[in-house]
Amino acid sequence: MNELGHKELSGRVIEAAIEVHKALGPGFVESFYEEALCIELAHRGIRFERQKSVPITYRGAQIGEHRVDLLVEGVLLLELKAVAAIDDVFFAIGRSYLKALGLRDGLILNFVAMPLEIRRIGPGPSPAS
Repeated sequence: MNELGHKELSGRVIEAAIEVHKALGPGFVESFYEEALCIELAHRGIRFERQKSVPITYRGAQIGEHRVDLLVEGVLLLELKAVAAIDDVFFAIGRSYLKALGLRDGLILNFVAMPLEIRRIGPGPSPAS
């Protein structure tokens, strides 16, 4: 599997997510973690777009839109989860977001896990657990 690009940025984002996880712990709904992570990213001077709408087209016609949790610095997709386990479907969805945005790198952050579960999303097949 290829390595995650944007190492410095992804490292800063992971540090911010760990800080949120340490402060809140597991047990909240995803939207609480999203709000807290946005506060932490802003505090660290990391630019992001929240709930970014991405149009999906087929043969030149828009057929719908994705809403991605966070797009960081225009290059790193973040999908936030508060689930018991990260299923393969989350990787498939993440890859579709990457394709729609023209990106190669993303992270799934699962705030329910102890410790914080961090998984890479890339253009290839889902990694084995």
